Amino acid sequence: MTYSAAAAAPAKGLSKEHRKVAAASFIGTAIEWYDYYLYGTCAALVFPYVFFPSYDPYVGTLVAFATYAVGFVARPIGGVVAGHYGDRVGRKAMLMLSLLIMGVSTVLIGLIPSYDQIGIWAAVILCFLRIAQGFAVGGEWGAAVVMAVEHAPPGKRGLYGSFPQLGVPAGLLMSTVAVAIASGSMDNEAFLSWGWRVPFLLSAALILVGVYIRSSVSESPAFQAVKQNNQQAERPVVDVLRGQWRILLLTIGMKFLQNAVFYLYSVFMLSYIVNSLGFDRQVGLNAVVISSIVGFVTLPLWSWLTDKIGRKPVYLFGCIASTLFIVPFFSMAQSGSIFLLTVAIVIGLNVLHDSLYGPQAVYFSELYGTKVRLSGASIGYQVGAVLSGGLAPLIATALLAAYGGEPTGVIIYVFILGIVSTGCTFLARETYKDKWEGEGSQD
Repeated sequence: MTYSAAAAAPAKGLSKEHRKVAAASFIGTAIEWYDYYLYGTCAALVFPYVFFPSYDPYVGTLVAFATYAVGFVARPIGGVVAGHYGDRVGRKAMLMLSLLIMGVSTVLIGLIPSYDQIGIWAAVILCFLRIAQGFAVGGEWGAAVVMAVEHAPPGKRGLYGSFPQLGVPAGLLMSTVAVAIASGSMDNEAFLSWGWRVPFLLSAALILVGVYIRSSVSESPAFQAVKQNNQQAERPVVDVLRGQWRILLLTIGMKFLQNAVFYLYSVFMLSYIVNSLGFDRQVGLNAVVISSIVGFVTLPLWSWLTDKIGRKPVYLFGCIASTLFIVPFFSMAQSGSIFLLTVAIVIGLNVLHDSLYGPQAVYFSELYGTKVRLSGASIGYQVGAVLSGGLAPLIATALLAAYGGEPTGVIIYVFILGIVSTGCTFLARETYKDKWEGEGSQD
């Protein structure tokens, strides 16, 4: 069954609805990523001292990054659950559920007593709440991007797919600014004692805003067309694993480099430039803030370009260029120049990384048919994330220690991931001229 006139016709007259979906995709996702990245920033700068104070600085950072990685393990589970019910019940319900789980978990992290107060239980509670965050974001991404792409006007799926992706720099910007303000407005002792908790507690207000905005958005017209014809897949996850395993493996591999590069620049580097290069922590925070602002331009620009020349050439460029840039990045970072360090992070995170992350929403969505789109895109994205991004700061920190503080091991690691992602992208089909179909487009 094609993506029928019943679904396509009303979409042409929904310019107001298009704008509403774009705004809701962006704002709701930004709030979720604020919560998620807040943890990453504090894992690099705060948690080693608050929850693991008895360890050597290197070991304490490794343990903090390990709790960070735990959240990624839960992401595929969230993707499977959201995929199943999103393809069976609807995309909107999964968006609301993921937002609420994320918000509650984040607020509770801000209330955890320190290691000095309750000992090892502080770390146990931290890990449990991080798992809840991972489950929430595992369901968030697929539902948000599929909703945006399926609402998109003809010929603009790439651009509309970038709106939930824009939530990433927005969330990263908000979380980094929140930590920077808290850190800069008090002495180090006060910040490590209670100041770091304020950005987590602020999430309560943001979640209320997100729930209000998302509640006003209508269900995806593509899913409505499938539901009206009673053609939902009975077991969408099983259908993906059995019938589209090749596409699933390709999307997982395509995810590797992008996710690892992002967390290397935005999380690992915050620790690296302080502990190895001797910069003040504010230098890294400022660089990430600048990069997040630039992302508001680069993400939609790369995504728009895929509507014009195709998903595949843009994604291939991102894979090759991001892999090669890791060498000059470390040279610029080790120059001792704050300016060159900042420029290097902006190039890595925006000029290059965004050529992968921007098109990823629409590319992954288009590789699957409507009946299993949310399941396929979510599982591929989240499994790739847990195998790459979730482990990247931990692996990079261990490699840095193994090579005596030299980045050689990190460079080799990035090159291996780059080869995998480039190869998978070569094998993936081009999709930007595909007609919207249901089961007929699942191969």
